[in-house]
Amino acid sequence: MTTAALKKVLVVDDDPIVGKSIDRILAPKGYAVITADSGPEALDKLARENYDVVYTDIRMPGMDGLEVAARIKASRPWLPVVIVTGYGSEANEARAKDIGVAGFLRKPLSPEMVEASAHDALRAPQAAPAPQPALEARAAAGYGWVARSGRFAGNVGLFLAAPFIGLAYAVAFPFVGLGLLGWNGYRAWKERGRRD
Repeated sequence: MTTAALKKVLVVDDDPIVGKSIDRILAPKGYAVITADSGPEALDKLARENYDVVYTDIRMPGMDGLEVAARIKASRPWLPVVIVTGYGSEANEARAKDIGVAGFLRKPLSPEMVEASAHDALRAPQAAPAPQPALEARAAAGYGWVARSGRFAGNVGLFLAAPFIGLAYAVAFPFVGLGLLGWNGYRAWKERGRRD
């Protein structure tokens, strides 16, 4: 299998054994497994790279897995998120469902559970298609056709408006100058009248 065909999986868990276990299960099936040991680290990795599916534990120090899932779904609704937890409760499962996760797995995990969840998460229809990384990067850098056409339109507008702005200044300048001369003349005349 070529590297380009690998599906990228992000595993978010403060226990490194979980990431290694998921890697051991999914790597032979054509997945590249990357780990993050906290919510902020996971969000940072997601900001820099695209992933095909995210597995996150619920109970982690700082940002818990449900908050990680909510932030991911808010910014990338198309990205499947699977909750993995040893603290499964109906409340957690209901909240996860409200967030829109693709799956909710309870530890201990079996290889069949992990493989089936990855397969199901990637097959399920998502809220929106994933953006193409090259276009996303170009748009972020300001090189998208929308950004270029917006700048072009703004430059053309300034180019066309420049003669009228110049004309307005040219017409207004003598009146402003005459007004200042008149005002100074009036003040001088009034000052002279007081002296006399």
